[in-house]
Amino acid sequence: MISYRGLWRKLKEEGICKSSLVKMAELSPGTVKRLKRNETVSLYSLEKICRILDCDIGEIMEYVGD
Repeated sequence: MISYRGLWRKLKEEGICKSSLVKMAELSPGTVKRLKRNETVSLYSLEKICRILDCDIGEIMEYVGD
């Protein structure tokens, strides 16, 4: 299982709300829903998020097993 807890922490640290992330990274609301549910999203979407937050992918997601 994948966890995006790091993403939510990073957004809080940067003072960016989810709706701002959607606009800045040009994400669909469905992508954010999948992130909230710790579901699979495209690598392209994760790359856009990392570019906006100026971070490594390991800072926003982690594998946590079953």
